[in-house]
Amino acid sequence: MGFSVADAVIPACAVVGIAFALWQWFLVAKVKVSAYAPAGNGVHGRPVFRTEDEGGEDTRIGGGGGGESDDEEDGGDGPAAVARCAEIQNAISVGANSFLFTQYKYLAAFTVIFAVVIFLFLGSVHRFSTASQPCQYTKGKTCKPALANAVFTTMAFLLGAVTSVVSGFLGMRIATFANARTTLEARRGIGAAFATAFRSGAVMGFLLSSLGLLVLYVAIKLFGLYYHDDWEGLYESITGYGLGGSSMALFGRVGGGIYTKAADVGADLVGKVERNIPEDDPRNPAVIADNVGDNVGDIAGMGSDLFGSYAESTCAALFVASISSFGADHDFAAVCYPLLISSAGLVVCLVTTLFATDFFKVKTVRGVAPALKLQLIISTALMTVAALVVTFAALPAKFTMFDFGEQKQVKNWHVFFCVAIGLWAGLAIGFTTEYFTSNAYSPVRDVADSCRTGAATNVIFGLALGYKSVIVPLLAIALSIYVSFTLASIYGIAIAALGMLSTVATGLAIDAYGPISDNAGGIAEMAGMSRRIRQRTDALDAAGNTTAAIGKGFAIGSAALVSLALFGAFVSRAGVTVINVLSPKVFAGMLAGGMLPYWFSAMTMKSVGSAALKMVEEVRRQFSTIPGLMEGRATPDYASCVRISTDASLREMMPPGALVLLAPLVVGTFFGVHTLAGLLAGALVSGVQVAISASNSGGAWDNAKKYIEAGASEHAKSLGPKGSEAHMAAVIGDTIGDPLKDTSGPSLNILIKLMAVESLVFAPFFAAHGGLIVN
Repeated sequence: MGFSVADAVIPACAVVGIAFALWQWFLVAKVKVSAYAPAGNGVHGRPVFRTEDEGGEDTRIGGGGGGESDDEEDGGDGPAAVARCAEIQNAISVGANSFLFTQYKYLAAFTVIFAVVIFLFLGSVHRFSTASQPCQYTKGKTCKPALANAVFTTMAFLLGAVTSVVSGFLGMRIATFANARTTLEARRGIGAAFATAFRSGAVMGFLLSSLGLLVLYVAIKLFGLYYHDDWEGLYESITGYGLGGSSMALFGRVGGGIYTKAADVGADLVGKVERNIPEDDPRNPAVIADNVGDNVGDIAGMGSDLFGSYAESTCAALFVASISSFGADHDFAAVCYPLLISSAGLVVCLVTTLFATDFFKVKTVRGVAPALKLQLIISTALMTVAALVVTFAALPAKFTMFDFGEQKQVKNWHVFFCVAIGLWAGLAIGFTTEYFTSNAYSPVRDVADSCRTGAATNVIFGLALGYKSVIVPLLAIALSIYVSFTLASIYGIAIAALGMLSTVATGLAIDAYGPISDNAGGIAEMAGMSRRIRQRTDALDAAGNTTAAIGKGFAIGSAALVSLALFGAFVSRAGVTVINVLSPKVFAGMLAGGMLPYWFSAMTMKSVGSAALKMVEEVRRQFSTIPGLMEGRATPDYASCVRISTDASLREMMPPGALVLLAPLVVGTFFGVHTLAGLLAGALVSGVQVAISASNSGGAWDNAKKYIEAGASEHAKSLGPKGSEAHMAAVIGDTIGDPLKDTSGPSLNILIKLMAVESLVFAPFFAAHGGLIVN
């Protein structure tokens, strides 16, 4: 594959992905949630609402009665309920927009300050000299000045930050656009509701992955106008793109996680445990904040997180490729092999999506979970074939890779196996996560059964499940690392990480589907829709809970490989050939790095607890002081709860973010690159295990609670119903698990990636001026 072909394929696939996302958006938008008749023309002066089915047929609800289809029940799903759906959707959208815009003001100030830090640190490597410097890897050639690298790395950082923010915001807008539409489509059947939720997730998945690919490609081409044949400098500066994306993802994940879990814990403890009212009951003052949190945490935060993983794995692979033999030969197709893999992944995910929405439509409740699992299997199988084609078309038969001061001979089929092992390891991690977090299997049912004797045994069983769930994912990651490094050195690990993320469009679609379905169920409950509608949205939500856990496992697994690839690139750029763990500098760094995930988790958990405490007090106050609230005759003050979550998340997200960003800078500057290498290794080993156990314990507690609430088996019925002692114990376990699975756990994968990519970006400074105390 020549330069011109690669040059055409990458942007073409990105444009196709964006076009497909817009088509899915158009199909979702055909479900209308808008008044079309003036007041007075509806039922008792209420506006008349409409929905349109996939064929464009307009079905009026209200107006003169008899507007319900055969699939609807009388009394709960008429024009008043539809009007309430639109009203609730608007409240959720306004709350999410308000939080994100406020958060982005804080992030804008941080971005400017950190961009200045990047420029000053990198510019000072050669005292802001404008003279060309000898190339580090290509002997006998000169490369662009360090000042130019400082400027372009700063620009790449800003570009990555903006793209990450846009990705998160677009995801949030799509989710708030689709939640009520999913609720309304549930009146037509489970298949229509599933298609709406999944298509909405696909909009986010394809927009984010296509946008990330296109922006990175354009940045490479524009930066190349200055760098010309200095590919070392070009791809070193591009690493700033990954740093920008991951920095925004950290604050998005932490801030959004604190927001959503403060509201969720407050709503559950007072609403379910103390007042014994259902989840998402409109009488609960925290219910709107809870649903807003699903969008700013599980959607916007997750979108930025996976964009950061994609950007970092691609940047690591590009940097290592640029110092290979085909980098020295300026073979664009070979160097941009990571971008070609991502391009092929978009096409594969497009075909895979059609299996769920068009080829094999969901028709029953039992078909929802298998349809989502089939997406993972089909995309992995098709991507394996696509990777084989791209590998033999783009890469030369033999080439050499930089291997810590030596040259390693690599064949193109070695690289294909790296992609393949990353793909299938990701699938293994996903299914292992499902086994430990789905109530269809014995681990979660054992946790549910432990609720018979109270909350204490529930917590004990849940913690044990989380610890045990680490075994298989870590073995899969270890095997991937060993095989890929043996075949293609550090480049192989970067490619394995990229292989795991090559189907990110499908992964994101499945991930986003969960919070959209959760919101749809909440809207159905708050709007007072019929029991049949709530059963359908609950079925969608139940499948979404499991897929959300799979998505978190996938993100953590890919983060481990991405972090190791970035670690290898950092060591190469810093000129370190050997990391001796017996060295006191390295070992001290490893111990400190192993401690950081615990320190970070303590900060985020306490932040959620502090915010939840204020939320509980506010919800109790409203139940005590607002007459008629419990009887449904008064409206809660939703805005005060939204304000508590917003203020807490914006205030509390700063210290954990500062810890992650300052740790590599302080250690590298004062203790040198060897201690920093130990810090990164320790944080990686510790962080991955803490993240997996926290996420899976939280997911198991959540689904154990839902298992009891659903009462779908004789065993579950013996533990229920809602309000029983076993159910109350399950609610307490779920409340403990909420910050583990939605705040600390998912944020830890960003910690290990962000520290590694930050170290890579600042590696020239650390190599030249680091070790002020310990040299």
